[in-house]
Amino acid sequence: MTGGEGISFEGITVAYRGTVVLSDFSLQIQRGEIMALIGPSGSGKTTALRAVAGFVRPTSGRVRIGETDVTDLPPYARGIGMVVQNYALFPHMKIEDNVAFGLRAQKTETGLIADRVKECLRLVGMAAYVGRFPRELSGGQQQRVAIARALAVQPRVLLLDEPLSALDAQIRRSMVEELAKLHRDLPNLTVLYVTHDQTEALTLADRIAIMKDGRLCSFGPSHGLYSRPPNRFTAEFLGRANLLPVRIEGPAEVGLVRVRFGDVGLTVPAHPTLAAGAECLLCIRPHDLRLAEPHHGNRLGAAVTHVQWQGDHHVLTLDCAGTVLRLVSAPLREPPAQGAPFDLGFAQVDATLIAHE
Repeated sequence: MTGGEGISFEGITVAYRGTVVLSDFSLQIQRGEIMALIGPSGSGKTTALRAVAGFVRPTSGRVRIGETDVTDLPPYARGIGMVVQNYALFPHMKIEDNVAFGLRAQKTETGLIADRVKECLRLVGMAAYVGRFPRELSGGQQQRVAIARALAVQPRVLLLDEPLSALDAQIRRSMVEELAKLHRDLPNLTVLYVTHDQTEALTLADRIAIMKDGRLCSFGPSHGLYSRPPNRFTAEFLGRANLLPVRIEGPAEVGLVRVRFGDVGLTVPAHPTLAAGAECLLCIRPHDLRLAEPHHGNRLGAAVTHVQWQGDHHVLTLDCAGTVLRLVSAPLREPPAQGAPFDLGFAQVDATLIAHE
């Protein structure tokens, strides 16, 4: 149904009235992958997507879709499909006409239009709603129609700009599952997904690119970026992170080093560039901390400062020698009291050393 092409950013810089909002941005998105572009407000992620769409003119650099340099092409000539957060459906048109709009603009044969509309609505589970108007649909249903409209023109790439942010939490989770299914049905479709929601990015994306202050801060496979963050900003932005200030003492077993946190010695995976004596940070995700057991070689003593129940899990906030730590666990039958001592443990493989920036 859709051929699919990759996307290349080659040193893209964008400035508005002399203010640089995207600086020397380079990124290669492979054909058929979902790349999530995330970052705080003002980081440049939406500007990067709009540069692909043709709504922003780079000050310097080139944008390619497949082998085609599209930097100077108007939006309608780029072969893109785009979905934004407010659906942007035409309220006076029925669903079938909304989906057919781009095809008619391309002067597609009438018979082909009907087939394409039917197929695209089937893909997003909206085939039964062709005769309705947008006002007769829920927010999630409207967004599905917006996706069908974007797919109808057989785009080379699909651009999603915060497509789920206007939906409530339950519908958003359902739509994430629908987007994942859609990509399984269209494995050659390249998707650039801009979002501020880290859970969406981790759930959907093959790779994640993290933006900060108009620059690419880090990128890589989703699981690796989460489990082995390359810097502090990535560790803290892509999910919660416990960061302990440590000093490397020296090598331990093969691939491991001894580090010191206050008076406590710990053994963790070695860092490729940090040597003995280096002051750095030790990153441990909240769900990787446990109530210490005999087999845990790495143990820390702490005191409970707060316990929060969130339905299917508890979050414990702890004071560990002046450093605040968070532990996520399955629901506890008898949660510890505030101020109670708590012995923590974690596996060596669940810790990552991060250089100070």
